Amino acid sequence: MPTMPLEALATRPADEAEAFRALARDRLHASPPAGLALARGDHDLNARFDETGRGLAPASRDPKTAAVLIPIVRREAGLTMLFTERAGHLRAHSGQISFPGGRIDPQDADTLAAALREAREEIGLDPAFVEPLGYSDTYLSFSGYLVTPVVALVREGFALAVNRAEVAEAFEIPLAFLMDEANHEMHVRSWNGSLRRYYAIAHGRHYVWGVTAGILRHLYERLHGPRTSRRPEDS
Repeated sequence: MPTMPLEALATRPADEAEAFRALARDRLHASPPAGLALARGDHDLNARFDETGRGLAPASRDPKTAAVLIPIVRREAGLTMLFTERAGHLRAHSGQISFPGGRIDPQDADTLAAALREAREEIGLDPAFVEPLGYSDTYLSFSGYLVTPVVALVREGFALAVNRAEVAEAFEIPLAFLMDEANHEMHVRSWNGSLRRYYAIAHGRHYVWGVTAGILRHLYERLHGPRTSRRPEDS
């Protein structure tokens, strides 16, 4: 099935959602990608960037597994993506923009179950409104997490209940803005004595960077870039 760029999506909300559904099912993984060797991550940008030439290695080669939900919301004005801003009092990554998600617990049936559970716990998103479409590439973070993104369409009519212990707010950004490569900026900062490159996307007062922006960039490449590898179900 040929892919469809965002600018070719139909203008009616129902048609736009259907076009995205077809694109996602064609280009995303049908099951969670397996194997650490195939994981994407910050190391993609930094493998030969620091002065040692060894790259910025992730904190762990035996990472903890996590799942995030990438909720694509069907709005009358067009598709949006739902984010959270982490509460300011949290010890780790306070105030940063993220997707609903967290560690995969032993009681979770699978990656999808973990992502849906975390979304319900963090922002009160009812799974009944969520239509899973597939999985984007896993993301290996420097903090030692292997994150699997679950991409899903969310129909209107849901009501959020933000868990203030974890989340300061939930908000949406138009999908077309996020999937426009012109809005993907490359930034550099010093980190643990080395320079670190990372993606960032600014929209209004929100600044998306780090792991979240990296996951977004990889989603863009998977949906709209060349096919670099076969999907698991094609092998």
